[in-house]
Amino acid sequence: MNYQKYKPYEPMKMSDRKWPDVTITKAPIWCSVDLRDGNQALETPMNIDQKLKFFNFLVKIGFKEIEVGFPAASDTEFLFARRLIEEKIIPDDVAIQVLTQLRPHIIKQTFESLQGAKKAIVHLYNSVSKIQRQVVFRKNKKKKLLNWR
Repeated sequence: MNYQKYKPYEPMKMSDRKWPDVTITKAPIWCSVDLRDGNQALETPMNIDQKLKFFNFLVKIGFKEIEVGFPAASDTEFLFARRLIEEKIIPDDVAIQVLTQLRPHIIKQTFESLQGAKKAIVHLYNSVSKIQRQVVFRKNKKKKLLNWR
């Protein structure tokens, strides 16, 4: 294994903390996020066939977790996830991951994109930056960002 060729770092002895003393003894699980266009769209985003070719390449080189998109961001992102699932392209030992904002209608669409997936990871995030709050949500700190009722 390639991770074994490197010498582990020397732990930091700190009596009031535990994590600095922990050493990594096995390779982490790597998740490719290269297929997500979403809000970080390329100038010329990949189409579904290009994404499929890239997905197959990521599987071939050994990724077991692959973020396939932000399904609520565009039709391409949604349809790509659906194609992978409906055409049974995802190997049994691979989990797909999708990204979604903490907004009810976006979460709903995201889960719709995953219907029938054997293994899926939902990466849920809540934007808290001032610019995101003002521009995307059109809220300030005094207003509720979500109404779950």
